[in-house]
Parts: sequence; C-alpha cells; structure tokens
Amino acid sequence: MKYVLLTLISAMLLSISWPTYGIPFFIFFALVPLLMMEHGISKFSDYKRKKWIIFGLSYLCFVIWNIITTGWLYGSKNPDGSHSLMAVIFPVLVNSLLYSFVFQCYHWYKNAQGTYWGLAFFIAIWMSFEKFHLTWELTWPWLNLGNVFSEYPKVIQWYDTLGSTGGSFWILIINVFIFYTLRIWEAGRKRKDLIKNSSILAALIFIPLIISLAKYYNFNEKPIGQVNILMLQPDLDPYAEKYSKDSLTIENNLLHLAEKNSTGKIDYYIAPETAIPGRGSISETAFEKSMLLNNIKGFLSTHSGSVFATGISSHRFYTHPENLPKAAYQINAGLWVESFNSAVQIIPNKKIEVYHKGKLVPGVEIFPYMDVLKPILGDAMLNLGGTVASLGTDKERVAFSNPFNKGKIAPIICYESIYGEFTTDYVKKGANFLAIMTNDSWWGVTEGHKQLLSYAKLRAIETRREIARAANSGISAHINAKGQITTDTFYGDETTLFAKVNLYDSMTFYARAGDLLSRISIFALGFLLFYFLIKSYQKKMAK
Repeated sequence: MKYVLLTLISAMLLSISWPTYGIPFFIFFALVPLLMMEHGISKFSDYKRKKWIIFGLSYLCFVIWNIITTGWLYGSKNPDGSHSLMAVIFPVLVNSLLYSFVFQCYHWYKNAQGTYWGLAFFIAIWMSFEKFHLTWELTWPWLNLGNVFSEYPKVIQWYDTLGSTGGSFWILIINVFIFYTLRIWEAGRKRKDLIKNSSILAALIFIPLIISLAKYYNFNEKPIGQVNILMLQPDLDPYAEKYSKDSLTIENNLLHLAEKNSTGKIDYYIAPETAIPGRGSISETAFEKSMLLNNIKGFLSTHSGSVFATGISSHRFYTHPENLPKAAYQINAGLWVESFNSAVQIIPNKKIEVYHKGKLVPGVEIFPYMDVLKPILGDAMLNLGGTVASLGTDKERVAFSNPFNKGKIAPIICYESIYGEFTTDYVKKGANFLAIMTNDSWWGVTEGHKQLLSYAKLRAIETRREIARAANSGISAHINAKGQITTDTFYGDETTLFAKVNLYDSMTFYARAGDLLSRISIFALGFLLFYFLIKSYQKKMAK
C-alpha cells in the first residue's frame, strides 16, 4: 500500500499542476513520489518480478494523469452524434504506455549503473522522449512538462531562450535534485548536506524566476509597425451546420459578420480553420474561378488596403499514377485526389496564396504509418471515428507578405500551435506576427479549447511575436509578445475581435537554436547507453 500511495500522490500532483485549472508549482516535486516508489521496490522490497510491479504502478500513475488532463477528448463525437469513447481511450492508454516505457528504461538503467547514473539517464530519456513525441506520426505532445506554466507567462519569459523544452528540463532537474536530496538525508542525516542541497535547490527554482520577472518588466522590444486585425468567430456547429448548410450561406454569414464589425481601417480579416466551404472542399487548380473565393475578393474590393486570411478545405486532382504524393488516393478509374487542411491569403487582383497544414492530428487528419498499419487495421480506424486516409502537407512553413503594409503573417493552423520549434520556422521565413486559425469546437465546452489557447502563449514568448487567434466558436484572442492575453472573446459567441497587433522582426535565441536542450539530451542518452555497453563489455572480458 505504501508504494501504491506514492504512485497515487505523483498522479495527483501531476494532474493538479496542469493548465488551465491547476497550480503549476506542484510540478517541481510531482515525480518525486514516483521515483521514491521505484527506489523502494528496487532496493528495499523482497517482491518477485519487481520490474513488472514498477511498470504496473507507473502505468497507473500515467493513466490517471492522462485521464484527468486530457479526458476532455470524450467531448468529440462520432458522425451520428454519439460520443466517441475510443477518442479518449486510445490516446490515454497508448500515451500512458509510452511514459511507462520511459520510466521502465530508467529502472533498468539505474539497476545496472547505480542511482546517480540512473538519474542522469532519467532526465536524458524523458527529454528525448518529449522530442520524439514532437516529431513522429503519432505525435501527442500535449503533456510535455514545459507546457505546464502556460497560464503563468510572467515566470517563463526565459522561454525566449530555451523554449518550452527548456521548461521540461528545468522541471526534471528539480524533481531529480529533490529526490537526490531526500536520499542523501536518509543515508546520512547530515544537516550540513541538507542545508547545502536545499540552497542549491532554491537557486535552481528562483534564479530562472528572477530572470523571467526581469525580462517581463524590462521588455522594450521596438515594433517595426502595427496592423489592425479583425478576427472572425462565426460559431458554426462543426457537426451539424457545417455539413448541412449551403457553402454560400456559410460564407455570406461570415462576410456579413466581417462587414457589420468593420469600423475604421482593417488591415487583416482573419477567419478560423476550415471556415469555408461547408461540405466538400475547393479545387486548388481552380482557385481563381472559385465563386467562394471570388466573393471574398468582391468583399475586399469595398475595403481598400485589406487582406483576408482564412482556413479552407482544399484538394488537388491527379490523372497520372506516376509520382503521386503519398497522401493521394484513388477515387475513380484514372483519377486520384489529395486533400488538405489549408490557409489562404486573398488579395484583390492577386493570385491566391495557399499553405497546407504541416502538423496533422493523428487518427483524424493522418493515418499514422499508413503503409504498415492500414493492411493490418483495414477500416478499423474509420469505425472508431478516425480516418482511412491522410491529408497532404507542406514540407516547409510559409509567411504571407502584405503589399499594403509591413505585415507578414504566419498562417498557423490549429494543432500546429502546440509545436515550439515548428512554429519558429514561420519566423525564419520572415513572419512578424502569428495568426492562429483554429476550429477546436469539436470538443465542446471542455478544457480542450482552453488548453490549446493557453499553449499559444508559449509560442508568443518563444518567438516574441504577437498572436491573433481566430477560433470558430472561441476563444478568439489577441496575445502580446510577453504571452499575455490582452483581449479575448467568450466561447460560444458569434462575434468578432478587433486588435492592434504590433509587428516585430528580431529573432530570439530560441527561434534560431530551437530545442537545443532536447538535442543535447539525445546526445547524452547516446553517451550513457554507449558507456553502459562499454562497461558491460569490460566486465565480460574480465571474467
């Protein structure tokens, strides 16, 4: 029961730390009980099959954490309107399994190399796993530790140097050092060591906080300009209205919303992800002939100097099987199609610019590792509310230039906004403000859309770019370069949000270097594994 209790304490500390309802400072010791559980079972118990007990208890911890923090996935529905239980069961169970595997690797290494080498390995493998979780096709970095401070931007201004992955490293170092301090105290009960380690621990916590507050109150970056933005929030029901209403009706309502709220000069109108059309998508080879897109050009012709950026569903047809894109699929004899979740910038008398979403939602927008898994699973993912195909993507980010002013927009689409280093690619392309086009109405009134909004603050700090966030049902928001929400909307309102957005062109260290600590951790992990193999070989040769 002692070890079960330690496991449950870790689970609850992790859970109550999480945004947007939590107190993040619990995260500094949330993993300590779990480390104590592993150490106690490994060193002081006489259980058989210790590794399975440790694996089972760690899995229990991570399942509870995942359910409490991401159980809102149950808010998504199947096409028939019923809630999709598998939408929460699969990611919770699989993500918890991955975290448990990471913890189990720590247990194996610690038993082989000793506690201190094991703790170094724990930090390295956790950091490497978080980086891996940012890059593979089953990507789900929602619970990366550095995200935990998103509701407290004042204390993480140094993310402009090391990013949210630096926050993960900070949290892991402190948890490990607390555990180390407890072990030293239990072993020797020396007050001198306790005072010394407590002082080091205080420095680890408070020096970054002091640096952050200094950055926050002394932020004096000079903008190169300012643009007036009207964010559109049409509150279109994603399950019913979007697929039952005529596309022209949906667009007319959107443009009417823009028109009636256009007071004064508007430089940018920004609409949400897949704001048009309703059912179906728009052919990219016929953009210039599209009635929907030309209607927007007509709207802009009465608003001189304005640009319209919106999310759309789009597609491309192919008639030859040679060199087909990976995401293209056959719909008729001699005809293939590739579908996209896209963002477009529309300007009168200019060619429409398009960007295709680069980070897709696993199971919804991408069939992960389709070549391997589709022959095995068949239509199983479709039956579970997922997809049997994948959307196409752009390999590189883009930034849309504005011919009327200095604005250069980063067209970030929904899920992409939780990827730090990925977002810096827009800045490297010259983007001087970030536009997040999102439709997170699929989850209903849950923590989902709140957390996604909260994570956007991290991107503002990392890049020192202001954000204009247009959400279908909300929450639309203007976020400044310090990660503060200056204005926002209520969820579920049909409304607009006006904001004066500052333009910045300087590059933060994080924008240049990206997830530096993650790459160092991957190198450290390789070194630790190599060191283990060398030691094992030396022992074998000595016999």
